[in-house]
Amino acid sequence: EVLRRDWMFKLVGKETFNVGNLDTKATINIDAVSGFAYEYTLEINGKSLKKYMENRSKVTSTWLLNLDGIDCRVVLEKDTMDIWCNGQKMETAGEFVDDGTETHFTLGDHDCCIKAVSSGRRRDGIIHTLLVDGTEMAEATE
Repeated sequence: EVLRRDWMFKLVGKETFNVGNLDTKATINIDAVSGFAYEYTLEINGKSLKKYMENRSKVTSTWLLNLDGIDCRVVLEKDTMDIWCNGQKMETAGEFVDDGTETHFTLGDHDCCIKAVSSGRRRDGIIHTLLVDGTEMAEATE
């Protein structure tokens, strides 16, 4: 639950609130379409949800894992190389290797590593791969 107020909200208008550890600004817009029909739109940092998600997918890589019965969302911020797991910033150790870089961290009793290697094609850029205990994990598509 992100927001709760003990009073009724307006049937039309805007409701702004913050989400996440970074207090990202979100706004729900409620517009009357016709009669008793309403249209709801969500904006994140002033952008439509679709546009925000498209932009976010360009600057982050995300993996959804289940480790020891616990669901984990691992997010790599490509611009800073920060790694987050379930909203908490992870302690990491980075190193340069022959074919790129490796960023090491742990999740519980599991050794994890995000490898960054060049794709060899300018358009594709750098490819980030998550390894958990040496096994490659599939990146989440959405």
